[in-house]
Amino acid sequence: MVKILMIEDDLELAEILSEYLEQFDIQTITAEEPYIGFSYLDTQEFDLVILDLTLPGLDGLDVCKEIRKKHSIPIIISSARHDLTDKVTALENGADDYLPKPYNPLELRARIMSLLRRYNQDFSSEPKQNEKKDLELDEEKMSILYLGDELNLTVAEYEILAYLIKKSGGVVSRGELIYNADAINEDTTNKSIDVIIGRIRHKLDENPKEPKYIHSIRGIGYKLTQ
Repeated sequence: MVKILMIEDDLELAEILSEYLEQFDIQTITAEEPYIGFSYLDTQEFDLVILDLTLPGLDGLDVCKEIRKKHSIPIIISSARHDLTDKVTALENGADDYLPKPYNPLELRARIMSLLRRYNQDFSSEPKQNEKKDLELDEEKMSILYLGDELNLTVAEYEILAYLIKKSGGVVSRGELIYNADAINEDTTNKSIDVIIGRIRHKLDENPKEPKYIHSIRGIGYKLTQ
């Protein structure tokens, strides 16, 4: 059974969607406040999050950002806010999809299944946990090993490289890196991110023209492969 967390303060809508999705063996747990949602994510296992943007206590864009800092989980934004800036910011903050309200529950289910298939393919292509990788992240010690030796990184370099490792194989925008690195000011320019990436590449002995690990994705950002 697929288990979904819906962070939504419109409880009538949440009930309608929950009843519909239940027909397809999709269980939905609803949190009407952001901090209840955070608590659920910390104590239970979920396959996907459906997130409204207009919430009590904390804006949904900030909720998305906080979830992405701690969890590698698919996030679908479900919102009546149609402003393009909100859509772009949500995607930069780590959302995977944006579904404007009102919508047909049939479309929501289709997007849920599509996103889960994509995530499952990404995970199935990853090396098994017992296989050694060139870059290994230890979040408890806030350290990254490269070929078994600890890298000497600044806080900003560590946070950016750690995020790339966690999103390994996926394309990460420069904006997403800015929002997910606490040591980096949100006013930081894309050029500054490029400079930090250059320093990390140097510590990995990478040729910028033929990088082995951190690949530039033109017009978007970077992708780490190993």
